[in-house]
Order: sequence, then structure tokens, then C-alpha cells
Amino acid sequence: MPKTIRNKYNQKLTYEKLMEAHVKSRKAKGLRKEIILFNLKQEEYILWLYEKLKKKTYQHGGYTQFYVTEPKLRKIEKSRYIDRIVHRWLVDNFLTPAFVPTFLETSFACIKGRGMHKSALYVQQMMKHCKRIWENYYILKMDISKYFDNINKNILLKIIQRKIKDQEIMWLIQEILFAQKREKGLEIGNYTSQMFANIYLNEVDQYIKHSLKGKYYCRYMDDSILMVQTKEEAKKALEEIKKYLKEKLGLKFNQKTQIFKNKQGVNFCGYQINEYRMKIRTKGKQKLKKKIKYLKQEIKTGNMSSKEAKKYLSGHMGYIQIADVKNLKDKLFYQEK
Repeated sequence: MPKTIRNKYNQKLTYEKLMEAHVKSRKAKGLRKEIILFNLKQEEYILWLYEKLKKKTYQHGGYTQFYVTEPKLRKIEKSRYIDRIVHRWLVDNFLTPAFVPTFLETSFACIKGRGMHKSALYVQQMMKHCKRIWENYYILKMDISKYFDNINKNILLKIIQRKIKDQEIMWLIQEILFAQKREKGLEIGNYTSQMFANIYLNEVDQYIKHSLKGKYYCRYMDDSILMVQTKEEAKKALEEIKKYLKEKLGLKFNQKTQIFKNKQGVNFCGYQINEYRMKIRTKGKQKLKKKIKYLKQEIKTGNMSSKEAKKYLSGHMGYIQIADVKNLKDKLFYQEK
């Protein structure tokens, strides 16, 4: 386990570290104009930010709200670009080294070197193993109701304080957490929110592993899976986890939470998974085909090349690559002439 972080704020508060956070933050989508303007005077802005953080006079700005419909309707709260630099600096220099080493290896979301694809493959690996040792077994699939909206910031702050003792770092964390003066709900869109969300549910991960002795467990953000030999074990585990969520974190499961036999397979991270096959779910396949149809039209009208389309869909190709979908990849694209 890593040592508790103490007196690291001033060591990491340098012009170079802030500039590094800026360079990494420039990849953010939907901020093109803001980033261009920042780049024109980036040295001056970084020095200004450095002084604000050093003197503890930095104040987090407000948010711009908008909605997205994919993969489902969600409210996005977009912070100023200069605040995003602070988010990145905080996560990379303090939160990541303090907390990521404490996360279970079977927690896959928003952690470098892991991700959705590895999570799905690990679930299939667990299923194969449970099939070998038990033949028949039960899957407890858990999904938390409106997770980001229901995270209690005061509880989260206490969890973070157990690890980070440097009061200057805690000052900045509180400034970011309570910028909107509300007790519940993390802002979807903040770089910090992904880490905060993982820190919050790491409490449940540790409880399942150490208190419930859950051996075959996996989590991807607020979706998680526990495999046990009998239905009675699954029911007991579900009740214990429900109780822990409510009493310790103020959370509850939604109606997607259920117990079923391994023969049914499991829907996880956009795939239909069983011991022998991994397929893209019908809904995901339809969305992908719709997007491909639009891109093909763009290619046909000359607005986009097939090379640009492939680049745009590189992430989706990884999604297809690990699934058992014959010939789908070849059917999706026009070839560059």
C-alpha cells in the first residue's frame, strides 16, 4: 500500500507541471475556441495560475450545462478550460499516485492500461474459470441508480482525507468539489469526476473482496459482477452489498440489478458474454451501423475521406475487434481509391 501523501503540494506546484497539465488537457473535445485563445498567451496564463494556486487565491469558475443523448440522456457540466488544467494537475500528481495503487486489479474504468475491452475479456475469463470449477453457477449483476447524481460529496471528502493529509491538497480538492455549493452529485465532464467516482466505489470493492470474500468480482464504473456457486450465496451477497451501499455511501441499486444462471450469459460493457462467445449487443450494433451509414454518405459527397472516417472510428474498431462478429469490419467502410 502506498504511503499517505504529506506535504507534496508545493513540491508539485511548478510552472513545468502546470504546463504539462495544459498540454494533456488540449485534447479535450468541444473546447477548440477556448484552447486556441489560451494558447495565444499560454505562458502568461500558466504563470497567473501558478501564483493563484501558490497563494491559495484560486477559485473554480462556473459551469456551462448541456445534454447528450449517447449512450443515454445525460446532463454534462462543462468547466472553464483553465479549471480543466487544474483538474488534470490534481489528478496526475496527487490523486492517481495516492489511490490507484489501492484499487482492485479487477476495477477497470478510467485507469491507464485497463478499460472497457479488458473488463469484458476478464468477465469471460472468470466465467470460463467458474464453469471449470463449478459447472453451473450464478451471476449477480449490479447497477447503481443514477450513480454520479447520488455521490455524497461530504462522504467522498472523508474517504479522501483518510489518505491525503496535506491540507493544501485538501483545500484544492474542496474548492473543486464544492464549486457549485451542492452536497450531492459529481459533474459529469470533469477529469476529476472519473477519479472521484472510482475512489467512492473502491470502498464497495474492498468490502466485497475482504468482508464478503468475493473471489470472482469485476467492476467497470458503476456496473459490477460477482460470480458465486449457488443462488443462496448470490441472494445473501446482494442483501449485504445493498445494506453497505445505503449505510456507508448513500447509494442504491436500480432495477437492472439481478441474479441469473450462467447459462443465460451476461450483458456487460456493451457485449453479450458467455463462456464461449462474446457478441456485440444488438443495440450497440445498430448504433454503430447508423454511424457508419452517416460517414459513408459523408465520403460519397466528398466531405470526408475513408481514411478520415477510419480514424474517426478507431475506438469503435477496437470494440468490434474483440467480439465474435464475422466480416462486420470489412462491410463497414469504403476503401480509399
